[in-house]
Amino acid sequence: MKTANHILIFKTNITTPEDRLKVAAVLDQQPFISKWTVDTEDIDRVLRIESAIAATAPIIHLIRSRNYECAELED
Repeated sequence: MKTANHILIFKTNITTPEDRLKVAAVLDQQPFISKWTVDTEDIDRVLRIESAIAATAPIIHLIRSRNYECAELED
């Protein structure tokens, strides 16, 4: 079972259901991600990830590999 100890928040340009499906293909395969959501109604298209690791770089790389913008949102 995946254990989530960290909440990671990102700004993206994921806007449509089709976009969501494209990133789902990579995010759902990651063993360190227990849950994720994208708020397409928010101006920042916020990607929220519950993860077993605190590293943001792997997430940014995964999203960018699907040709979407992704940057960590600071507090």
